[in-house]
Amino acid sequence: MSAARASAPWRGLLWRGLLWPGVFAALALAVLLSLGLWQLHRLSWKEELLARIAQRIDAPPADIPPRAQWQTLALPQNEYTRVHVSGIFDHAREVLIFRAAGAEGPGAGFHVITPMRITLANGRQAHVLVNRGFVPERLRDAMSRSTGQVEGAVRITGHIRAAETRSAFTPADTPEKGVWYTRDPRAMAAYLKLPDAAPFVIDADGPENPGGWPKPGAARIRIPNNHLSYALTWFGLAATLLGVFAAFGWRRLRERG
Repeated sequence: MSAARASAPWRGLLWRGLLWPGVFAALALAVLLSLGLWQLHRLSWKEELLARIAQRIDAPPADIPPRAQWQTLALPQNEYTRVHVSGIFDHAREVLIFRAAGAEGPGAGFHVITPMRITLANGRQAHVLVNRGFVPERLRDAMSRSTGQVEGAVRITGHIRAAETRSAFTPADTPEKGVWYTRDPRAMAAYLKLPDAAPFVIDADGPENPGGWPKPGAARIRIPNNHLSYALTWFGLAATLLGVFAAFGWRRLRERG
């Protein structure tokens, strides 16, 4: 008798049609709250990452990593590290990376990537690809900015950059035309047949080039940090779900009397 009375509330819920909608609503609520908490965790991680990068990007320059460390260098942990390097630019093998309007200025243009020949401690030579800076479309041809094609030994400072990630919307590179759409140091070095090339690019931040072009300083923090807005979105959906279910339950109970 008592068991029958104990089961009566559950039969009442089933009769009122609230049990299974409530189960599904609870599961959906758990998912939404989990997604919101995960985004808060990602927010904390992203803020720490951006703080570390900001510290590296303005730090005094260090020596470029030794040649022996190039292939094992953990690029994500060393990206944006500020370094200096000396060598001779090989302007004949300059390539361009296309940048759309708004990326560097009001119009489209290119990042000028030039191999630099460096001499190692053992006397051997190696190459590092240097992003010398941005040029607008009208200065695509190297002859139009010949003043900036510095000859002889130079010393530059800049930031270590890893290869860019290609998306489904990134156009195919056209190396035969000297134009690329992603920063891919390994592919560029292979196409240019550069012996002993570094697997990273250095985004130069100085010194200024004669004539003002290319304009150095390409290394900018462009890592999006939208995790707080995503978290608020998930929590907002969770609150909306609660409100909808409460309204649904109230209406269902009133209809069933």
